[in-house]
Amino acid sequence: MDHSPSSPPSPPSSNSHNVLERIALQMASSLDLQQVLTTITQGLVDELDGAFARIWLLGPGDLCADCYKATDCTNRARCLHLAASAGLYTDLNGEYRRIPLGALKIGKIAQGFGAMHTNDILGDDRLPNKQWMQDNGLRSFAGYPLKFRWELLGVIAMFGRRPLSEDEFQRLAIFANQAAIAIKNAQLFTEVAQLTHRLEAENLYLREEVKSQHNFEEIIGESPSIMAVLRQIEQVAPTDSTVLIRGDTGTGKELLARAIHNLSPRRARPLVKVNCGAIPANLVESELFGHEKGSFTGAVQRRIGRFELADGGTIFLDEVGELPLDAQVKLLRVLQEREIERVGSGHSIKVDVRVIAATNRDLHAAVKAGSFRADLLYRLNVFPIEVPPLSARAADIPLLVNKFVGKFSHKMGKKIDGVAQSTMDRLMKYSWPGNIRELENVIERATILANGPMLQIDDVLLQGNSAPLLPVADSLEEVERAHILRILQDVNWVIEGKQGAATRLSLHPNTLRSRMQKLGIKKPLPAT
Repeated sequence: MDHSPSSPPSPPSSNSHNVLERIALQMASSLDLQQVLTTITQGLVDELDGAFARIWLLGPGDLCADCYKATDCTNRARCLHLAASAGLYTDLNGEYRRIPLGALKIGKIAQGFGAMHTNDILGDDRLPNKQWMQDNGLRSFAGYPLKFRWELLGVIAMFGRRPLSEDEFQRLAIFANQAAIAIKNAQLFTEVAQLTHRLEAENLYLREEVKSQHNFEEIIGESPSIMAVLRQIEQVAPTDSTVLIRGDTGTGKELLARAIHNLSPRRARPLVKVNCGAIPANLVESELFGHEKGSFTGAVQRRIGRFELADGGTIFLDEVGELPLDAQVKLLRVLQEREIERVGSGHSIKVDVRVIAATNRDLHAAVKAGSFRADLLYRLNVFPIEVPPLSARAADIPLLVNKFVGKFSHKMGKKIDGVAQSTMDRLMKYSWPGNIRELENVIERATILANGPMLQIDDVLLQGNSAPLLPVADSLEEVERAHILRILQDVNWVIEGKQGAATRLSLHPNTLRSRMQKLGIKKPLPAT
């Protein structure tokens, strides 16, 4: 492009060619994108007498929803985002943070108007703000598109404090091509590194999933209540709607979540489980959304959060009612905006995740008590599924018993032909406050103690669970109260820990405390 200098251009410095070569070598030696961008812009300022130099990179219009001038790229698929700035201005979130394609001189360079350079910046109508340029002693401008093969990466531009020669403008054009190659290499390396890190995280998660033993391998049952649940699963699985599964501990909520995922179009991607009740309150955000290196004490490396890990798949938020209120706010934003922000990062990351949540709590009551956000409940409760307790589907007990007997007899190398009718009758009459999980534990203990081909459970049920059969005259609450009370007495009123009552009952400690309060169970005062 022709340029008409307002004053004769300065002859090129004898080492200007060497300066650009040196910058090119430095930027080519790094695969860190930010370091490459800084090397380029700072090098032009330091070595070529630039007043300031900037690089804009092409990206989605909504790359940073919270940035200054966010509205400049509203509803635009692509926009130029300021990625590096050196010299007079180093702030990346200022007036020209975003520039739409075709807007201003930078947007026009990107849209195909080609390179732009001039030594007559005060007389060039393409450059506004003449007083500002004169006040800052600016003499020249050079701007070039950053292209890699046929792909537009962005724009590089520099204001100089002296006029530049034609030879320097030409060398800057060649340098812009070299810069584009270095930037593209760094971008590709970053993408590969992120993909590798994500695959490593996925493999680690999947290995942990393989190690963990699920309650049962498939949904078993023919009772009307469980068949109604299966019909709901068939209806909601093909959609992307958020599902809230409500049911007591041990009813198989995770199994239902897996069934929904496996019947959905997302089944080829991971189902990532998060036990919200098991995460320490100070680590909830890091676990869900990830963190950057150095964002807090102990953050020795970047960590990908469970939402990012589930991108393209499904995240299962088990015991979502146990989340602290501040984490509920962050979760609400993810559900609304479909983007996350790692702890210690100022950048948002778009995620495509289906959410399935589960709880054994009455979240409507929790909202009234102020421990759960109403707006979050409305977001989660798009398609509610109520899982019946085992006591409400007693007709399924024989099927479940036979399944567990086969599972544990095979695992332990024992030959068990069946279950005695008297044993099955006792199992059918029992209240099962721990639901399917408790039934599975009882069958496992019975299999360990079995000495013959027929499974007997009389002693195991009475001694192992210390729970009564369900008398016709007693209410379910009375039976549950007696059962919990006996377990607490057996463990000397210890609630948490491997030998605690919560573990014996297969309940979350907080859930057990809540039930104790509801049933009026209090630890007796020591004798005086």
